[in-house]
Parts: sequence; structure tokens; C-alpha cells
Amino acid sequence: MIYFVTGATGFIGKRLVAKILEKPKTTVYFLTRDKSPERLQALFDFWKVDPSRAIPIVGDLLQPCLGVGKTDIKKLKGKIDHFFHLAAVYDLGASAESQMAANVDGTRNTVDLAEQLEAGCFHHVSSIAAAGLFEGVFREDMFDEAENLDHPYFGSKHESEKIVRKECKRPWRVYRPGVVVGDSRTGEMDKIDGPYYFFKLIQKMRRILPPWMPAIGLEGGRINIVPVDYIVDAMYFLAHKKGLDKRAFHLTDPHPRRVGDVLNIFARAGHAPEMAMRVNAALLGFIPRGVKKSLMALTPVRRIQRAVMKDLGLPEDILQFVNYPTRFDNRETEKALAGSGISVPKLEDYAWKLWDYWERRLDPDLFIDRSLKGRVAGKVVLITGGSSGIGQAAAYKIAAAGAITIIVARDMEKINETLAEAKKRGLKLFAYSADVGDEQQCAELMAKINDKHGGVDILVNNAGRSIRRGIETSYDRFHDFERTMQVNYFGALRLTLNVLPGMTEKRAGHVINISSIGVLTNAPRFSAYVASKAALDAWTRCAASEFVDRGVEFTTINMPLVKTPMIAPTKLYDHVPTLTPDDAGDMIVDAIIHRQVRIATRLGIFGQVLHAMAPRIAQIIMNTTYRMFPDSSASKGKGDATSALPSADQVAFSQIMRGIHF
Repeated sequence: MIYFVTGATGFIGKRLVAKILEKPKTTVYFLTRDKSPERLQALFDFWKVDPSRAIPIVGDLLQPCLGVGKTDIKKLKGKIDHFFHLAAVYDLGASAESQMAANVDGTRNTVDLAEQLEAGCFHHVSSIAAAGLFEGVFREDMFDEAENLDHPYFGSKHESEKIVRKECKRPWRVYRPGVVVGDSRTGEMDKIDGPYYFFKLIQKMRRILPPWMPAIGLEGGRINIVPVDYIVDAMYFLAHKKGLDKRAFHLTDPHPRRVGDVLNIFARAGHAPEMAMRVNAALLGFIPRGVKKSLMALTPVRRIQRAVMKDLGLPEDILQFVNYPTRFDNRETEKALAGSGISVPKLEDYAWKLWDYWERRLDPDLFIDRSLKGRVAGKVVLITGGSSGIGQAAAYKIAAAGAITIIVARDMEKINETLAEAKKRGLKLFAYSADVGDEQQCAELMAKINDKHGGVDILVNNAGRSIRRGIETSYDRFHDFERTMQVNYFGALRLTLNVLPGMTEKRAGHVINISSIGVLTNAPRFSAYVASKAALDAWTRCAASEFVDRGVEFTTINMPLVKTPMIAPTKLYDHVPTLTPDDAGDMIVDAIIHRQVRIATRLGIFGQVLHAMAPRIAQIIMNTTYRMFPDSSASKGKGDATSALPSADQVAFSQIMRGIHF
């Protein structure tokens, strides 16, 4: 048997050709614009045949008769038993012009070629999009009833099917696949569309929230998802069954799921929190179209929508398909497939394979240079508090990646020790001594840096002062609050205000502020420290909103408890779990690479949510820790040379609330 296939190099077409060639003594002629040996050899390897059974025909979908030469037409005339037309644009984001050209003009050219070749049966792969946004159940014998075809993808798929129905004089069959996803056996897929658009959003939720925490999501219409292996098997079987000409077949799931259910299935597959509370997107349908159209005519509204959708990794028009109104009756297809063993597998059974393949092969982040070197090589990075602890660990990592790394600290002796260690590691650091809590020293520092290094590309506000003392013992210590605010808030602010003009001029820059988990959990005994960090957090949020269109990005790291010299006076911390400075340095590296708005532990976010949703319970929990872990002797001015072993309750609580300040 001899076949002619357009779109043979596409996701479905390549697998259909492989299916066809499984049968001995079959030959496939396939349309290609690129006849390069490397590209063709990859296809032959996939199909496991040599060029004698898979024969390329050079042509172009947009040319009359697909641009196939007269010699090839004469050679193939009357010999093609089955002509499969799969070539089309299946991208919702493609331009209207490209979709109409490929899907409509391309189909007309293909039909003309099939007529010239006097092909046997013409098989047109359409789509459920040919029904438009039909309200209700769309049967396989329906076509003219399609409605709401304004979107170019829907309109072009409907028009291309109309050409086959009206203009094709050969026996024809039409196949309308649902939303095609990867192989249910391997998860293999070649691009991101359909439900894959939401995978990045699910992945972001997983990074922010623990999998057991309920989330809020959308409840929309029913989305019809089918794996590519089902499409290929069903199409091949139906193409060779007698008595099915001039019919359309819905290659769809007879039991489609709502958008909210689909998202939860993939959330489970990706170990992300499920959307227990779902907002019915149909409520948006009550807004009159005129009102929605008027709103979208406003430039600020369009700009906000584009920015939000871009951040979520979603196409701008995806939301209009969330309330998908069409159900597809495929009972005739099921009758035709009876006895073949071909049926749609349950999404729950293979969703994890789709997710795994996407995360390993298709995740857009995999194709971006996310290395630290790619972000900082040749850039000027300024780190305050860089002579010890977190700042020192980060400085070594950043310098090793090729950055012009500048550290600032007060203690010149510690600076020299850090420089000596860096030299041993083969690293170069620039160092300056300054107290960021002093306005004059800050001004002099930045003048030197601007003069010698030409400004700063990345600023890490890490220098900090922490005071662990309850308010009950601070009534006469107002200076504690003043000096903490001077370093943690005003010091960071002075440096940031100094580097921002240069960053905005270059339309590139990144400010990373080391905050605290205490801001999220409202840690008792740290009121001076937490208040200063909270002030910096609030200022950062305001600044980020102002500079988002100036190329300057801000990241807040709500750092959990880290074993640094800053916490050394509190000997209790010798017995509670903490991060190492190296771990904390990795969080700064992660911020530089991915430029998140905020980095926080799941426990920290849980604490913030608890304070927002059940503030009284949160207060009781934190008060329990306050009474359980008393003020240290150091905070009372008596020193703390010895450390009593913690009680069983203290050990248990510190493990449960790992990283929280006590």
C-alpha cells in the first residue's frame, strides 16, 4: 500500500508514519521543505526504515499543488491509496495571517494535489476547534452549526474542513482530535500548549507551598484531553475500515473533566498543593461583553493583563477558553472502534508521565542560561557584611563565578582574613571598611565604588544587627531599636538609593535584601530586629512596583535562622537546627539566578498565612515559644559562657519549627 502524508514531521504525523510503516510492504511519500541529509536521517531513524520506504517529496504548503513538481505528480498519479493531510498551524498564539494561510490555503492546495494524483481516500486531520465555541453538545454529523468562530484558530480549522467537505472530489474522512497531549506510555511531547501552559504555574505553587496545603484555583468548563498514541491508533484503524467515507470522527474523551479537576490531577502528578477551593470562572460570563470589551480597550488594563499572563507563562487569550462550553459526542467513533481494543486511557493513569517528561525535557527554564556564571560574569556585585557568615559564603561563590565582587564590613581584621582565604581559593575580592549605619561612611564608600568600579550591577544588602531581647526587658533600652533600624533599614536604604540611578540608566540591576523569617512569623523577643527588617521589606515592595518597568529587579530573602557570629551570643542556638552560612549563600545565589520577588521557606510562608487567617492561634503558638525559650544571660548583660542543655520540649519545638527564631 502507498501513502502520501503532509505534516509527517509533526508530532502526530511522525507517529502516524511510524505506525503505517510497521506494516511490511508499505511505502510513504512525505512532503518536506528541508531535504537536508541530517534532518532526513533523524526521521528514518525514528521510523526505523531506509529511504526506499519513506520517500521525501520537496514542496511547500502555501504553493499551488503544494509546489510538487510535474515529474513527481506524473510518477505518483493513480498510485496513492491513502492521502493524509496533517500539516497545519496548531498554535493559539500564532498570528491570524499565518493560521489562515497554512490551515485554509494549505488545505485547498493539498486537496488540489490529491485530485491531481487521483488519490484513493483523502484523510483530513481537523480539530474539535472546527466547532468553534459551540454552546452545548456537538455531534460528529454536525458542521454548519459551529458558532463563535471569531478566534483565527477556530475560524481557520472550520474553513479548512469546509474545503474538504465542499471541494474534495475524492472519498474523504475527517478526524477531529481533542486537546492532544504527550504519549500515555512515555510522556513524550514536542511542545507546550493546552494544559501544558499551566504546568509552570503549578511548579511555582509547589515551590512556594507544601503539597498538603489547600490552594485556591479555577473551576471552568470541560476540557477534552487525549494522548497522542490514542489519536494515532484510532486514526490508523478508522482510515482502513471500510464504509466510513464522508464522515467525521471525534477522537475525544467520552468523559471530559473540568478545568479545575485537570489542574488538580497535574498538581498531584507534580507533588504540588491541590486547589481545594475553586472559583467558578463561569461567574465572569455574567459580565456583559460590552463591558469587558470596554475594559480591554483601556491601555493600563491591557498592560496589566499582558504582564500578569507573561509572569504566569500563559498565552494572553487562554482565559477565554477556561469556560469552554462545548461537549463532543463521539458515540459513532466508539462504535467504529468497537473490538479494536483502542480507547482513551484515564488521565489519572498517565498524568505523572506527562509531567515528568515536561519537567525533564520541556520546562522553559531548562533552555535559559540559569548558571551563576551566566548572571554575574563581569558584573559588579556589592555585598555588605561580607567578612563573615552569610555574606562571606556568598562572596566566595559569586567571585568564583567571575563577578567583580566587592565586600564591605566594619572590622578590618576580619576583612583581611576573608581576603587571605579568598586568595587561598584562587579568588579575587575587593574590600572596603565602612559602617553602613553611618551616613557619612556610606557616602564615602559609594563614592569610592562608583569611581573605581563604575557603579554596581547587583547589590546584596546583607549587613545586619540582631538583638534577642524581650520587650519586657527593653523598657529602658530605646537605643536598641534605634541602632538596629540604623543598620538594617537606613543602612540598606542608603546604599540602595545610591545604586539605583546607575541601574535605571543602564535599565538593568538587581537589589537583594536579606530579610528574616521573623517578618513572616512575627517572632517574639526579636521586635527590634523584625521591625527593622519589616520596614525594609515594605520599602522594597514599594520600590519594586516603581521600578518594574525600568529594568531594576528586587528580591527579598526571608532568611531562616543561620549559624553565624551574629547569633553566637545566644548559646541556646548551639542546640537548635540552623542553616549553615554555605546554605544561606546558596539562597543568595538562587536569588541572583532566578530573580524571584521573594524567597522564603515553606514554614515561613505557612507562618505568614496562619497570621493572616487565624491571627489568634498564631499568637498563641508564638507566645508558647516565647515562654518556652527565655532571654539569654547575654541579653541581660551577664554574659553567657555556659549553655544549659535544652529540655525535651525545647528540642521537639525547635525541630518542628526549624529555622524560626526563638
